[in-house]
Order: sequence, then structure tokens, then C-alpha cells
Amino acid sequence: MKERIMQAFIEEIHHKGMKFTMDDLAKRLGISKRTLYEHFSSKVEILDTIITQTLQDFDQKTEAIVNNENLSLVDKIKRVITVIPEYNDFYDLCIIEQMKRYYPAQWEQLNVALNQWDSLRELIKQGIEEGIIVNRNLDLMMKVIIDAVNSTLDRSFFLENRLTVSDALDTIVDMLLHGLLTSKVKSEL
Repeated sequence: MKERIMQAFIEEIHHKGMKFTMDDLAKRLGISKRTLYEHFSSKVEILDTIITQTLQDFDQKTEAIVNNENLSLVDKIKRVITVIPEYNDFYDLCIIEQMKRYYPAQWEQLNVALNQWDSLRELIKQGIEEGIIVNRNLDLMMKVIIDAVNSTLDRSFFLENRLTVSDALDTIVDMLLHGLLTSKVKSEL
């Protein structure tokens, strides 16, 4: 039931923004408010649970990739950048902006998670040390990668251009790792 409530919470946010009530959520679910309160004490608790679960899911998927000895370093980097956590439809710029305004503590937790990526930093650092990745300013590389990946939070752009988040992330990784030039042009340089 908690999973159903969290999914309905996300649907309600997409429909009404962050200002919906627990009454609205109970109606969407077709349950009483009392039943809803048996599972969650407030909207904040639901929001905290969604954030915690998605961050844990992201960390678990990332850790599995990093620890997979069958993957090359480049494959690990690609896969870590393209990890999509559960409830990824929750991570939308409009929702995050509303969260910043109405739920600043939750926004801060999410903002930190969206802007630090220690496991990826370590993979990139290892790639530099092994001569696989060009030796440039690591902080700048991380900012470019994080900003590029966080651009997928602008769901309206991707809907307008008929791109899934997964397709967008694959393209972003390809551009970051291989650049914009074709192999023909690279060979001519």
C-alpha cells in the first residue's frame, strides 16, 4: 500500500503541484484519510520516504555497477551516469522548484544529492590515472557531467522532442565520452 500511496503522491504533484492536501491524495487512491494516515503521518513523511527510497535505489544500483568486475572502467562510467532511480518521474524541474519553496529541508537534501557524485568522481579520477580519460580539471569535468545529466530534469524539453530520459542520458554519455565530431573528422585533425 505504501508504494501505491507514493505513486499517487507523485501523480497528485504532477496534477496539482505541491499544494494538494491529504484529502486530495485519499480521493485519488479511493481510500479514507484514516487509512492514508495509518501508513503516513503527513505529506512531508511521504516526500521524505520518496526521496530516501530513490536515493537509496540510486546508490545501490551505482554500487553494483562500480563493484562489477566484469565491466571495464569506461562501461562503469557509462552505466553510472545512466542510472535511473525508482520514481524517476518525480524528478522534474517544476517539482523541484516547488519543493525548494514549500519544503526547503527536503529540497536541500535532494540538491546535495543532485550535485555531488562521489562514486562517479572516483571512476573519472581512476580513468585519468590510468590514462583512459584526458587529464583536465576534475572539478570542471564533474560539473559538466552533473549539469548535463541534471538537464534531464527538464522533462518538457524531452517530451517536446520525443526523447525518453533513458535515451537522453545515453546521448549525453555518448557526447561526453566521444565528443561531437565524427570519426572521419577526428581522423582528419
